[in-house]
Formats: sequence, C-alpha cells, structure tokens
Amino acid sequence: MRSDTIKRGHDRAPHRALLKATGVTDADMGKPFIGIANSYIDIVPGHVHLKEFGDLVKEAVREAGGVPFLFNTIGVDDGIAMGHIGMRYSLPSRELIADCVETVMEAHQLDAMICIPNCDKITPGMLMAAMRINVPTIFVSGGPMAAGRLKDGRRADLISVFEGVGAHAMGALDDAGLKDLEDNACPTCGSCSGMFTANSMNCLCEALGLALPGNGTALAKSAEREALAKAAARRIVEMALAGGPRPREIVTVEALDNAFALDIAMGGSTNTVLHTLAIAHEAGVEYPLARINELSARVPYICKVSPATPDVHIEDVHAAGGVMAILHEIRDRLHLDALTVTGLSLGELCRDAAVQDRRVIRSVDEPYSATGGLAMLFGNLAPDGAVLKVGAVDPSIRVFRGRAVVFESQEEALVGIFGGRVAAGHVVVIRYEGPKGGPGMPEMLAPTSAIVGMGLGKDVALITDGRFSGGTRGICLGHISPEAAEGGPIGLVQDGDEIEIDIVGRGLTLAVAPEELGRRAAAWVKPEPKVQRGWLGRYARMVTSANTGAVLK
Repeated sequence: MRSDTIKRGHDRAPHRALLKATGVTDADMGKPFIGIANSYIDIVPGHVHLKEFGDLVKEAVREAGGVPFLFNTIGVDDGIAMGHIGMRYSLPSRELIADCVETVMEAHQLDAMICIPNCDKITPGMLMAAMRINVPTIFVSGGPMAAGRLKDGRRADLISVFEGVGAHAMGALDDAGLKDLEDNACPTCGSCSGMFTANSMNCLCEALGLALPGNGTALAKSAEREALAKAAARRIVEMALAGGPRPREIVTVEALDNAFALDIAMGGSTNTVLHTLAIAHEAGVEYPLARINELSARVPYICKVSPATPDVHIEDVHAAGGVMAILHEIRDRLHLDALTVTGLSLGELCRDAAVQDRRVIRSVDEPYSATGGLAMLFGNLAPDGAVLKVGAVDPSIRVFRGRAVVFESQEEALVGIFGGRVAAGHVVVIRYEGPKGGPGMPEMLAPTSAIVGMGLGKDVALITDGRFSGGTRGICLGHISPEAAEGGPIGLVQDGDEIEIDIVGRGLTLAVAPEELGRRAAAWVKPEPKVQRGWLGRYARMVTSANTGAVLK
C-alpha cells in the first residue's frame, strides 16, 4: 500500500507515534488509509450540513475496514459573492482547493480518497486534484437543495430571486413579492435546486465514471444520500485494496465525451466547459473545443431543467430516473465501454435504467431540440471560441443582430442597465472581466438576471470575456477568447458596432471592416492590472485563457 511509506519499518517509528496520537492503533497499520476531502463551511448552504455528512462517511469507511482521515478545503458561495469584489475570488478558489487536496494526500501518502464537494468551484477543484494524485477516488457530493415554494404555490429557486430584483426595479414586482422570493426560494441546505453549475458538475461526475449512480440528483440529507455515502465508503476500501481503478484510467477522451454528452442533453451550465477542460488538462488529455460542437450536433436536448424551465428542478430529474435514465436514453451516442468507479462500464450501469416521467426526460425521438443545449461559437469576435447555453435561449431565436453597448466592467454594466442605457436591439458587451482582466473571470448573473427580469430576455443579448452562472438564461455568450486584457477583439468593440450572433451557424461576428479593426488594434493600450497584490495579483499573472480551462501556468 502507498501508505506503507509512512507506517512500515523501524525508521517509521516516529511516524507511527504521531499516528497513534490521532487514535490509530497497531491493528490499523495493516489497513488502507483513506483520505476524506470534505468541504464543510458554515456560510455556503450547499455545505453547511457537510460536517455531519463527513462524519457519516468517516464511520462508514471505518466499518468497511479502512482507516479514515477527514480533512477540509475552503469554499466560496458564488451567490453570496455575486456582484462585488468577492466574485473575483470564486474561480481562483478552484486552484487553491486543488492544491490543498493534493497537498494533504501527497504529504501523508494516503492510499485512496473520497471527495465530498457540492457547490461552485469545489467539485472541479477536487476533480483536478484527483487527476494529479491519481489514487483510487470516489466522489459523493452533499446533494441538491429542494425547490422553493412561494406563498401562492409557485416553485422558485435562487435565480427567481435574482430575476425578481430586475422585475422589482421595473415596478413589475412589489416589495412583498420580492420578500416572498427572498424568504422561500432556498428552503433547505444543498446545492441550488436548478441545473446550475454545482448540480451540473455533480451530475457530470456520474457520466465521467467517478461517482456512484444518484450522486447528482438525490436530495441533501435524504435517506438515499446517506445510503449513497455508505456505498461509496465500502467501494473505496475495495478500490484501495485492489489498487484501482484510478482516476486517470477512468477520465479518458471517451469519458469526457460522455460527460459533455450528458451536459448537452441536459442543457447544463456553461461553466462545465471551463472546468472540464481544466480537468482534462490535469488528466493529460487533449480536448479541443470544437469537439463539443460535434457532440452537440448528434446529442439531442431531452431534459430541460431550471433556469430553462422554471418549474422543473433537480428533484424532478431524480424522480424521473436521474442521470442514469438520461444516459440510457442517449446510449447510442455514448462510449458505453467507458470504465467507472463501480468496476462496471457506463453501459452496464445505465443499461436497465428507465425514464419514470416523460414530462421531465423526453425520448430522443421527441426531444426539445434535435441538437444539444450547449454550443461553442467562433468568429472574428471570438477567434478561440465563446460558449452559449443554447438550451436557455428562446427557441425562436436563431440569429440575433444588434448594436453594441460597451461596458468596461460588470459594475458599470449594472449601472447602465438599471439606468436605462440598454434597450431592445442592443448587444451588451462587458469586457476586461476574463481570467486575467477580472481578474478571476467573475460571473455575470446580476446583469443577465436584470435583463430577463426587465422583460428583455428575447430582445437583448449579452457577450463577455467573463462567465455566467449556471442559472443564467437568455442570449448570453461568455468565455470569449482571447479576452480583452490579452488584446482580444472584444477589446476593440465600440458603441454602435453591429454584432451578429448566429446560433445555428455557431458564429459570432463583429461587422467592422478588417482595416478599421487593424487601426483600433494599433491604438489599443494594454491596461494596468486591476489587482497587483495578494492572491488575486498572483493569479492574474499566472492564469491562462478560458479556452484552455483558465488553468495556471
């Protein structure tokens, strides 16, 4: 066992003495040492219950014959960090989480690992660490939140509240209505209840093969979630004793195809693109962006969850059969021989899954659309690509043309949107918010929700070198690469320029002559970094482009 490095031989007597001070016994020295990477933190609703959940996993590992060692990572709540300096720390926290998990596991030479993530950057950060460490690993997330219920019986979630702010600003929602949303949209602990980034990533863990069936959809604090945790604990001890399978044996090009196929079929968060590219990088797998469009052309959109369908939530997906039922439905588009942590192939896992509710999970013969809910767009405004959640765009919109209204930051954009600068027929351009320019590539949920809340979701587009919350809906393109801070074409756009967004043709075009763009480029001056000290300053100096996963170099 790998842990023999710290527990075998006369020269390891000091190491064993320290281990015994933690409660390890002589009998434990022959058992596998299992790291449990938890992410409990009080201020994140998706993680506030993970202290007790981590203890449950710890005891289950012990009962299964392993020696558990529980440790924690940091966490950032994107919703609470939204709209202020805090959001610039969200994406960078992914790198810190990956580094911290790697550090604990490698410093103590533990044999295997259970990761307990749930929200935002914590799941991808732990996935990146798992690829680096490459010891047997299983993911078991904390589980999703139940959908909220308003006083009139309507369902709601966090995005309902953000959009409520826009409706309130327009006078379409009174103070009592906004308070109803605030009080009732987020009723329990768990990851926010729609197909936002957290739930997208936790579902993708199943398709990647790194989590047991049910990981993405069984509600937080449910009996099913607890049973899942105990099953994961039993399985990780088996994997530790067998020496595998290991993450880099599981996460191949084919497994990544399967993960993106699920994301496309469910219209998942655009952040999954950023994170899965980073995971591929850590796994040593080359994965070009154009491959996502190839998948989207043959994988239909069959499960439409909030924000695309406001009254359908993750709990409904679970009741309809969960991730395995969706994978079964699109099985002809998958690599069914892909390996999973169960020891079975993905095809074997989903073979007998059945859809329980066709209102939630449609058949491939009657999809919401024949092509998927996620697309990469390219053009002279995004030579290295931009990402669009097609599933959250009104299906009547195939091509959108509008005049640019340019803002140099998210904060400036919010002032302009609420101040009346944005009207039907405009393309809002928010730039210098990429990985380097932000720094930290902040999410644009506040401006996109304001636009939708003001009734302009079909009439105004928004493009940015920043990114979006998984809860964003409307004509919203993010991750534009190269970013403005690196001299990308988005930095050359001027007020009034015409921009064309061709969803069907996967194009993003700035209708300005090449000669004029050349003149603008010659006059462009690279701005000083917004932050030059501390973690964000270091991050801005090291981070790479969104089209490569915004990994550090």
